[in-house]
Amino acid sequence: MRLAAALPPRAMLAIEGDLGAGKTTFVKKLAAAVGIDPSDVTSPTFTLVHVHEVPPGAVGSQQPSRLVHIDAYRLTGIDDLATIGWEEILAGEGWLAVEWPERIAAALPDERLGIQIEITGISSRRLHLEATCPALHQAAMAAAAGSG
Repeated sequence: MRLAAALPPRAMLAIEGDLGAGKTTFVKKLAAAVGIDPSDVTSPTFTLVHVHEVPPGAVGSQQPSRLVHIDAYRLTGIDDLATIGWEEILAGEGWLAVEWPERIAAALPDERLGIQIEITGISSRRLHLEATCPALHQAAMAAAAGSG
């Protein structure tokens, strides 16, 4: 996955899309790209947060230390974030992938990569990437360069 190879070791990904669009599948691909067993990545709809440690030496020097996967679908708003340790998660290292980020939009960090997954067919999707900082813009451009 070109995006994973281009992401800095600390990045926030806000992943949007309809039910069944492939948000968790996207996170599985991201995990696999850094050496995490994709079968260990499941939707955190009921547990809300899954933390996956990246195996040492799995990828190059830009590897994240961990992948934190959050499903905000069941959250009613930013007041619920204290129950999942949001401040500690944000302060931590690694990649943070949030499904249904619109549910907690006011609490999202300013520097993030928005990923909109659009269903274009039974087995096809289109990704729309929007970066809010230079490092993530470079990662998005690197991913887009390989999508031709």
